[in-house]
Amino acid sequence: MRTLIKRALISNGPMDSITIKGWVRTRRNAKEFSFLEINDGSCLANIQCIADAGIPGYEDAARMTTGAAVGITGKLIESPGKGQQWEIHASHIELIGEAPADYPLQKKGHSPEFLRSISHLRPRANLYGATFRMRSRMAQAVHRFFDQRDFTYVHTPIITDSDCEGAGEMFRVTTLDPTSPEKQRFENDFFEKPTYLTVSGQLEGEAFATALSNIYTFGPTFRAENSNTTRHASEFWMIEPEMAFCDLEGDMDIAEEFTQYLVRDTLEHNDGDLDIFARFVDKGLIDRLEFVADKPFQRVSYTEAVEILEKSGKKFDYPVEWGVNLQSEHERFLTEEHFNSPVTVYNYPKSVKPFYMRTNEADNQGRETVTAMDVLVPGIGEIIGGAQREERIDILKANMAAHQLSEKDYRWYLDLRKYGTCPHAGFGMGFERMLMFVTGMKNIRDVIPFSRTPGSCDF
Repeated sequence: MRTLIKRALISNGPMDSITIKGWVRTRRNAKEFSFLEINDGSCLANIQCIADAGIPGYEDAARMTTGAAVGITGKLIESPGKGQQWEIHASHIELIGEAPADYPLQKKGHSPEFLRSISHLRPRANLYGATFRMRSRMAQAVHRFFDQRDFTYVHTPIITDSDCEGAGEMFRVTTLDPTSPEKQRFENDFFEKPTYLTVSGQLEGEAFATALSNIYTFGPTFRAENSNTTRHASEFWMIEPEMAFCDLEGDMDIAEEFTQYLVRDTLEHNDGDLDIFARFVDKGLIDRLEFVADKPFQRVSYTEAVEILEKSGKKFDYPVEWGVNLQSEHERFLTEEHFNSPVTVYNYPKSVKPFYMRTNEADNQGRETVTAMDVLVPGIGEIIGGAQREERIDILKANMAAHQLSEKDYRWYLDLRKYGTCPHAGFGMGFERMLMFVTGMKNIRDVIPFSRTPGSCDF
């Protein structure tokens, strides 16, 4: 039976017979034997195999070049080499799949841009193998966190007729033939009305929260936003919990706890993958993760945050004034310089937030805010955005009218306020944004297996 290399490397002792299968990273030939470094993707480390001339399969050793798939059977023995505890003394080697000389992942440095152009092969590169193993482990940590707190996992629809954010940046879903203008009527379409890829599972999540109490969604979301920044993608994954009988305070509590849980899990269960990011991507990564894992969050209202920024004397690229959204540079100043801690900002101006957020009473200057909150961390800025939802049907209807949303289109959403309404709250965390934080990777395209961005939908 095949043994994964990660299991072989933590063996409690030598083994008389072991079979591993993977891909050749390097091969070095001596007169009477060959050294093969094999990796199977189960961990960052390779295992060294020594193949003596004359063993079965050795006639193919010269073709076991970088990238070739091979099988090795032999004894697991203690290694005399530095930096490795075990190696395999092969009794049989097998060439399973050749890699010709044009194999693009030779043993040399490759730029992120080049590796994105071969996204089907880049998981074989050490850095990206580590990235996607960490992505897998973090996804499992997300589910553990909510399962331990009695949340129900809900699969919300990917195809929807509602725009949660009200921004209109949605991908249309249609079966209409664009070459037949006479058929370009919504009633001729598959769903007989305009439908889109979802930008969020929140609204449907609210329906389940007002029945099951605490729920979360975790799945793909889509934005037709023509943005080519390092922080935006057209397809990405969102984690969105919703909690019935919960206010803004409770929402901030769970958001901060969730953030620290994922960071601590990364530090405690990285299986060596975190080390490659700390060595080659971000020298200060471990310190920053420990900073967020250990420090209490500082909470500050949006109004107070704007006053701090205005009085800082710091020149920002984006001017600061009450009524505009905070930019990443403002958020990082609050976490990295002013408070020297992770920060949660709450009660944002109503004018910059979606229709579903609960309206606060106006302040003494007549300024209206909503119960919105953002969780900010150093190096990234906003990592979570959330709010207490507007549970009062009359105010919700007024908000919808102000955003020019049809009550008919959202009748089911209004029903949640008509039948047994209750205070409820939730938030969204961009999964890739969190992965960027824990790996130090600077571009969202490098933490998604196959990125989708404006003008790019390869593979």
